[in-house]
Amino acid sequence: MFFFGTDIGVDLGTANVLVFVKGKGIVLREPSVVAMDKLTGRIIAVGEEARKMLGRTPGNIVATRPLREGVIADYDVTEKMLKYFINKACGRSFFFRPRIMVCIPSGVTGVEERAVRQAALQAGARQAHLIEEPLAAALGAGLEISEASGSMVVDIGGGTTDIAVLSLGGIVTSESLRVGGDKFDEAIVRYIRREFNLMIGERTAEELKMTVGTAYPQGKTENTVTDIRGRDLVTGLPKTVKVSSQQTYEAMQEVIESVVSAVKEVLERTPPELSADIINKGICMTGGGSLLNGLDTLLSKETGLPVYVADDPLSCVALGTGKALNMINVLSVNNRGTKKVV
Repeated sequence: MFFFGTDIGVDLGTANVLVFVKGKGIVLREPSVVAMDKLTGRIIAVGEEARKMLGRTPGNIVATRPLREGVIADYDVTEKMLKYFINKACGRSFFFRPRIMVCIPSGVTGVEERAVRQAALQAGARQAHLIEEPLAAALGAGLEISEASGSMVVDIGGGTTDIAVLSLGGIVTSESLRVGGDKFDEAIVRYIRREFNLMIGERTAEELKMTVGTAYPQGKTENTVTDIRGRDLVTGLPKTVKVSSQQTYEAMQEVIESVVSAVKEVLERTPPELSADIINKGICMTGGGSLLNGLDTLLSKETGLPVYVADDPLSCVALGTGKALNMINVLSVNNRGTKKVV
């Protein structure tokens, strides 16, 4: 099938890549992991297949995440991964190269911004547009950001947390933290190592976070316990230990507090008229990190504002790029060179 000037939206996330094709919706959702042969530089696997190889590869194969903390850590691998996903989403045969809109964290530098745009162009884009993640997340969550009324969004992704107050189609005040789901996982790995002398991998930590992880233990009716397996650092042998939800809270407490502090900081910088709007509308949470049990309750308790999680938090940013693509002709460029809806 041939695509004439297809418009594609890409949520280029640290943990997952989502591809939105205009007129079709989200057509691809894969982990942003690439497995390569170190000797030849050849790509062995990309996406879910490569994710299964994390921590399980022989010496000559390395499975890596080419994006770290929301930005490109390995340019060449990111370009190859992006090209693979675009070809998989659109097919390899198209007369006209697609227009691509890619999400970036609101706190990226000019160099990081150019790297993303250049990677999209090298991957086969005719035009590469950038949109800030909180703006895309708000569009995808269905917030009315074009009105003269304040809306607040907290987007917790794999590598970054973007917090923004939006009004009249633009960002009024924002904060971007290099903190996200990966930092939660790393905190759990450190805690398990310190408390149990047990070494676990990132995948095990992520599963632990999703099953019994909590940001507000008082809200749980019971202290859930689960078994995890890893390598004993004393004997070097495989070992199983029991971990409770209270312990995961202790492990992630410092990271959670940094997110709460950033939300408070943005609220402090918000103009009073918009603050009144946020009291009425509440704070919208998007991204995979917003699914952490009790995080919305904790934020509501700390800020005194209503907090709710969007209907499909994992897809909000990708859906937002799709909506922005429909408005691509009425987009203006703000002073940082990224796209802003008018």
